[in-house]
Amino acid sequence: MAFLRTVNRCSVSKKYGLLIDSLNSGFGGKIDANQSVRKSTAAATSLLQDKSVQAPKDPLDLSFEDARAAFKSKTNWELLRALVVYQMCSYETIVTNNMRLMKICKAVLGEKLFTAVMKATFYGHFVAGEDEFKIRPKLERLRSFGVKPILDYSVEEDISQEEAEKREVEASVPAAGDQLEDGSLKQYHVDKTFADRRYKVQSARTYFYLNEATCERNMETFIKCLEAIADYQKSNPGATYGTGITAIKLTALGRPQLLLQLSEVIMRTRQYMAEIVGGEGNVLSHHTKPEELESKFEKIQDKESLRKFLTQVTYDKEGILHLFPWSGIIDENQELSTTFRVPDLKTGRMARLITQLSTKEEEMFKNMIRRINTIVKAAQEMDVRIMVDAEQTYFQPAITRITLEFMRKYNKEKAIVFNTYQCYLRNALTEVTTDLEQAKRQNFYFGAKLVRGAYLEQERARAAAMGYPDPTNPNFEATTEMYHKTLTECLRRIKAFKDKGEDKMIAIMVASHNEDTVRFAIEKMKEFAIEPSDKVICFGQLLAMCDYITFPLGQSGYSAYKYIPYGPVNEVLPYLSRRAHENKGVLQKIKKEKRLLAREILRRFATGKIFYTPKGNYIPV
Repeated sequence: MAFLRTVNRCSVSKKYGLLIDSLNSGFGGKIDANQSVRKSTAAATSLLQDKSVQAPKDPLDLSFEDARAAFKSKTNWELLRALVVYQMCSYETIVTNNMRLMKICKAVLGEKLFTAVMKATFYGHFVAGEDEFKIRPKLERLRSFGVKPILDYSVEEDISQEEAEKREVEASVPAAGDQLEDGSLKQYHVDKTFADRRYKVQSARTYFYLNEATCERNMETFIKCLEAIADYQKSNPGATYGTGITAIKLTALGRPQLLLQLSEVIMRTRQYMAEIVGGEGNVLSHHTKPEELESKFEKIQDKESLRKFLTQVTYDKEGILHLFPWSGIIDENQELSTTFRVPDLKTGRMARLITQLSTKEEEMFKNMIRRINTIVKAAQEMDVRIMVDAEQTYFQPAITRITLEFMRKYNKEKAIVFNTYQCYLRNALTEVTTDLEQAKRQNFYFGAKLVRGAYLEQERARAAAMGYPDPTNPNFEATTEMYHKTLTECLRRIKAFKDKGEDKMIAIMVASHNEDTVRFAIEKMKEFAIEPSDKVICFGQLLAMCDYITFPLGQSGYSAYKYIPYGPVNEVLPYLSRRAHENKGVLQKIKKEKRLLAREILRRFATGKIFYTPKGNYIPV
């Protein structure tokens, strides 16, 4: 069948055998995933327990002005290349027309010469290599300087705006039609003006749905990233101590229509609960008892449906957790159309919060959940972490809900699954606090990556055009305040666990290129007596960006990560284009990086280090 419901070839129990054959050409060769990677974790633990192994730690300069610490992992050639690339990113004409210029160069120079030029410049600076074997030297060098990897196979489609809009509109409209009914929320419906989700977005990769087979291939690609990390850990015992990470996007794994509809259901459920019990916010904030809820529905005529609705309500001693059995959405046997029905106080009947889904659409949703489950189960077996990227606000409620359910299922012993929270959103602190509370009440490890966010301009423009409230903070300062408040709440809860002598069931990545935010995080860690050795706080930046932050952190004993893109030269051009645009947008950071690069180059030449060879013996936290 077209929707691949019976694709048993993807079974984790078969150790992903099909995946290797189908992707060999794109990744350079096979990986034997049948070998256990848990041995590498045991080896790492043994290494750490060996008292004779003394990991060096450098003092941390919180001004991040130490050029030597920032670039001791780089060769002289790499420093010079970085300086040239950053200088080119400062020219408006080059950045604005970079994709066109790269295509012209390819046509003029030919395939081989173009590839050589790209490897000597932009590709060589921003991308780790072509496949999981060619990136190993880069990963090993990062490790030796205290930095761990977040792998991302960065191949992107280069499609026109017209094609992007066509795909998005077709994939976002339900079979029953996209009509705004009574109670519908405009934000969670497609608008052709913004159907090309790359509009006003520079730093985030965008997937456009084509068909179910494409989603299957995306799943296989994500698992290949997991295998690349796991294989690297096996061949380098103790290299990342079981803390390698792969980033995924849910829009790569299913039809966007389903995320839109589920997001609308979630937001309508919150509105419904507020109408029933008064006040604002979601279910967890009300602490309503089931019997209190039942008393509201005396006038409901369909008693059997009401009874069924009340029996699926999830609650504990503090009150109602969920009106619907959200855990059911990650079970392949659950049907969305029959799940989301609520008692309507006005009509006295049961009302459906989601448009009726066809059998075909229900099957698509099950396929999406199966793909995510396959990836997460593979990550658990390989001892690698999954970070689910944040996306646009009209997808995000569904993405967060699905991610939380996979946390509840898999984060029983440690944080395997992480959600991402964008702090340019007005509700970021509320969302994180609510999800922390759910994790506490349902006893699972909470994993979060905190970012400023990638869709700010697009979100503002879409809200204004479609006439719904702007979901973003008014300015940069407000976003910084939101980020710091959200991080502080997470640290406060970690400290509460630590003070009680309990497992610290929270893990946070501070994913920021803003050195003020990194300084804030370190100072707050000290204030709350949270040590790097507690392994609950880590820091992350993109490869080839803000090295003056990442490497000093890793070399001073903090948990530091680099986001590692890789893929064939010609297939990562859209990624390189975005990197060029992003660097143009952070000229102040580039200015500092360029200044530190020049300082280190001059220092090396002045001290006779013309042929400097990086050699580190740091051990990542």
